[in-house]
Amino acid sequence: MPTPLIRPFAITDIDHALALNNASVPHVNELDRAEVQRLAELAACALVAEIDGEFAGFCWVLGPGQPYASLNYRWFSARYDDFVYLDRIAVYDHLRRHGVGRALYAELVQRFTGVCPVLLCEVNVRPANEASLRFHSSLGFQEVGQQDTDGGAKTVSLLELPLTVRR
Repeated sequence: MPTPLIRPFAITDIDHALALNNASVPHVNELDRAEVQRLAELAACALVAEIDGEFAGFCWVLGPGQPYASLNYRWFSARYDDFVYLDRIAVYDHLRRHGVGRALYAELVQRFTGVCPVLLCEVNVRPANEASLRFHSSLGFQEVGQQDTDGGAKTVSLLELPLTVRR
């Protein structure tokens, strides 16, 4: 499998991101086209992974102070002054375990280390997303809390990864 190419998210990626996002429910919440565009525009960084020129996955992170009503974003905003929040990452099923997610995270870590103190995200623990929990643990994320979402239908593990410059 070729190494994923990571590039900035473009307006032409909206339909691909929408389809992939909604195919990834319940691990992410469903969105409409307007919300995909809005969130990509709010993002401090929005990225796409390609393999052989084909859309393979995407992610975006938000900084503090954004007009975003996400319960998880609000939880982090109440506890951290300076951060980047990984609101969304999605990779096509058939490309998982081929380095796409790892390449997206590596790009985020490279871009924000020394710029922001911490990268934040959440992963479902109910219903459990075991593969994502293992993946985030392998990257060094640590749980800093849990909360129920979707009216109690889901529980998420709230995670942080320090972005300190290593000497």
